[in-house]
Amino acid sequence: MTPDDIRPPEEWIMSSAMQPLSGTAALDPHVADTPPGDFHSILFPGARRPTLASAPPPCFRDLNLDQVVDAITADRHEYDLEPFFYTHLDDLDAIVYRQEVMHDLLDPGLLADLQAFAAGMRAVRRHLVPEEKLYYARQQQRSFVEAVRVYCDTLTQLARALAARPFASRGLRGLLAYLGRYLAAERFVGLAGDTRHLLDGLGAVTYSMLIRDNQVRVQRYEPTEDISEAIDRTFAKFRQGDVRDYHARFNEWPGMNHVEAAVLDRVAQLYPEVFAEQAGFCEKHADFIDATVQDFDREVQFYLAYLAYIQPLVDAGMPFCFPGVRTDSKAVFARNAFDLALASRLVRNSNRLEVVCNDFELAGRERILVVSGPNQGGKTTFARLVGQLHYLACIGCRVPAEAAELFLFDRLYTLFEKQERPGDLRGKLQDDLLRARGILEGASGRSLILINEIFSSTTASDAAFLGQKILARIIALDALCVCVTFIHELTQMGQSIVSMMSCVDPDDPSRRTFKVLRKPADRLSYALSIARKHRLAYDSVKERIRP
Repeated sequence: MTPDDIRPPEEWIMSSAMQPLSGTAALDPHVADTPPGDFHSILFPGARRPTLASAPPPCFRDLNLDQVVDAITADRHEYDLEPFFYTHLDDLDAIVYRQEVMHDLLDPGLLADLQAFAAGMRAVRRHLVPEEKLYYARQQQRSFVEAVRVYCDTLTQLARALAARPFASRGLRGLLAYLGRYLAAERFVGLAGDTRHLLDGLGAVTYSMLIRDNQVRVQRYEPTEDISEAIDRTFAKFRQGDVRDYHARFNEWPGMNHVEAAVLDRVAQLYPEVFAEQAGFCEKHADFIDATVQDFDREVQFYLAYLAYIQPLVDAGMPFCFPGVRTDSKAVFARNAFDLALASRLVRNSNRLEVVCNDFELAGRERILVVSGPNQGGKTTFARLVGQLHYLACIGCRVPAEAAELFLFDRLYTLFEKQERPGDLRGKLQDDLLRARGILEGASGRSLILINEIFSSTTASDAAFLGQKILARIIALDALCVCVTFIHELTQMGQSIVSMMSCVDPDDPSRRTFKVLRKPADRLSYALSIARKHRLAYDSVKERIRP
């Protein structure tokens, strides 16, 4: 590789000029373009990076996002991706920056280019830290040289691949420009040149071994007549068809025993200049991996891992979109949205897709969705999907919906029913109230609050009283909220409330459709239909116990 092999950065940028993005309201044209020369990260625009969270947000378990992130990162522990998913972005430009990159990666060719880069960098790490321990110095040095060779080839191939493809994102354009400068810089050109020169020298090393009894003699190889060819010619007339191949095959594992190490030491004595160059090479280029390249190798896995996770759902026909994310309005909606954790579990575990999609919308002065209806009707799943959509949107991901416009929240709170713990001296009602107080004290007008079936441990009248007090505080905050409840009075607290209901099959009330529709609460629990389905109604029980 020489400087002549590398096209100037400006030429690369021209070949990857911005293309118009259609079909998404999220990628706004007014967002300031990031100069390619300022590339620092594929996840964050500019040089400023937020402090990454080391633990999942409290809402993760309630929203089943812990299951999603565990599945996404299951085979990629070496990259430590969890903090990227635990840290929600509070900057609209950073969200759009990620959406642009993920939009570009919908191109299968570009996605394959980055997957090939990731595979190359994994190979570099395997050579630097092999699975099988290398005990001998020259063995370690040769593995290091191979790591450098793979590193140089991987970066050169990535730069050429990116230069040949059109893409629009600021992140990838900045990366391409950075690679152009880095590969043309004296440091990389020197690294590639030193690697090539050393490998040429090592490739010219030839030797022969004379093995007699327990002694091995190593000497420079001197060409002699190949006796095997003379034997083949002599016995060619006796050949009858193909014969068994008796050639011995050498294994390619990197391990080396003490005899092989001794042979290598004697080969090094025959070629001292080459092996001295190898030792000097390892010392000179000990820190050959560029810090920005190393960060990119880790950060790009955020996109590759998420896209790999949702691909089975995309293949099954489930809708995904890049949502619009707003800060200036609390009007939100989603069309044909679904619970990502539930859908993924169905596809991976049963190869069946029976996911029901739902819609929601808040417009004008509307702020709170109050969801009621029969048990086991999909109300909790509906609340989860609202939370999942907002969280995934605020880390720059495609969301599980056909179309969506969502709000950039500052905090996402969940107040879900918890099981009582034997060692906890607090009662269930007290625990619900304390958790509710903590949320109301920390929430703001930019928060998203999800409430699911709390106060079930007290009387209906007390639950209605407490529920109204909590919703009144949320209304005063002007925060967005989804409240799943059995208390129909909560749907009648003003214009900011929208009533939604989980529905049943009109021909068979015991059958849940799992559709949640915008409609007034009908105050029906449909418990009798379920009792009849399982023959637990009064008449059925009486009939069974009749003497």
